[in-house]
Amino acid sequence: MDTPMTVDGEVARHTALDAQLVEAVAGIKLLGLTSWPAALQAPFLASVARGQPALPQVDYPRLDFGDTRRALAAISARCDPDHPIGLYVQRSAHSWDLAAGLLESLGTAAVDRYSVQLFGAPEDPLPGNGPSTREAARHFIQIAQELDHELLAPEEQVPVSATALQLQLQSDLDAFFESRIISVQLDPELISKAAAGPTRIRLRTSARFSAYDRAQLFHHEALVHSLTALNGREQPHLPSLALSSPRVTATQEGLATFAEQITGSIDIERLKRISLRTEAIAMAREGADFIAVFRYFCEAGQNNEESFASAQRVFRGVPPSGGAAFTKDTVYLRGLVSVHTFFRHMLAEDRLQVCRWLFAGKMSLTDAIAFAPLFEEGILRPPRWLPHWVSRANGLAGMLAFSLFANRIRMDQLAAE
Repeated sequence: MDTPMTVDGEVARHTALDAQLVEAVAGIKLLGLTSWPAALQAPFLASVARGQPALPQVDYPRLDFGDTRRALAAISARCDPDHPIGLYVQRSAHSWDLAAGLLESLGTAAVDRYSVQLFGAPEDPLPGNGPSTREAARHFIQIAQELDHELLAPEEQVPVSATALQLQLQSDLDAFFESRIISVQLDPELISKAAAGPTRIRLRTSARFSAYDRAQLFHHEALVHSLTALNGREQPHLPSLALSSPRVTATQEGLATFAEQITGSIDIERLKRISLRTEAIAMAREGADFIAVFRYFCEAGQNNEESFASAQRVFRGVPPSGGAAFTKDTVYLRGLVSVHTFFRHMLAEDRLQVCRWLFAGKMSLTDAIAFAPLFEEGILRPPRWLPHWVSRANGLAGMLAFSLFANRIRMDQLAAE
């Protein structure tokens, strides 16, 4: 066992505040408390089958996080924002406070306002003053509509049962960790097709999966979301690095989607699903109700069950009558571009080590840079587990170098050759 490192007074003071933050936010289960119960799906789909779709009625709990929010304010007030851990804890406390405010507003349009502060909106520009997230989503939807049938091989369209995928994915994970660290389980009550925690990945029992889903779940859910939580638990001084703080969502989802991209595990249909959610969020904020958004997903090619699950993601916590949305799913495209850009910059500056530190816990891109002295001094531990594509520096550098070069070449330049 490693000998605990002696830390200075300021580090000790801020890590104590971080431990207090972890204790204070234990009851803030943002996704769990906003998600709809699985029992709502069958009655809605029955109403659709009758030709008389009825808006789902969701009963949200009335929550009071007053004590939690006062504790977070006290923690934040004691942080020194000029210290890297102090700034990290202060920003984390603010993020958790917004999440608490959102949960106190469940069932109202105020959830939209909190959600935009936490996750952004479809109209937000991509990094580098690029197009808006919604414009990027529409671009990928158009590309998918033009190419998806041509690009899908017949064997990729053969459905895989949840039971078969459970056995396959469990074998993949046991081989990677060389033991049973993460368990793959079937869950008949899950609305989404899959969900990941630190030591468990759940698959909806009735779901059917594609050939790509196995690789996507392995690289996205297990080797980013679960792995960063597990590595965060290994940190002796900053226990909050094991938590899914709302402020790190964009980096987490961007890193996970980037992992799909760089391992060749993302297909055109996956990119289309991500983009459809962004467009659907924009529609809901503009006034579309749950039924209209459900029909939008159906018209885009999803079956009724998938369309209900997708629409439910858009309306988590907000009234199903339209005018508001839960905007979390806008982070996928924005996060992907941010992480891709970050990796390329680190390559250009010969600092790929910073990219590996991203896996040492759940942190933002700016955290990874600010924490560099803490990693170098041994206060923060490097990740115990790393995906193979990250640990193989030469291969990663080669892929990123090609990406950096290819992005400088315009199609009209190629056509001129």
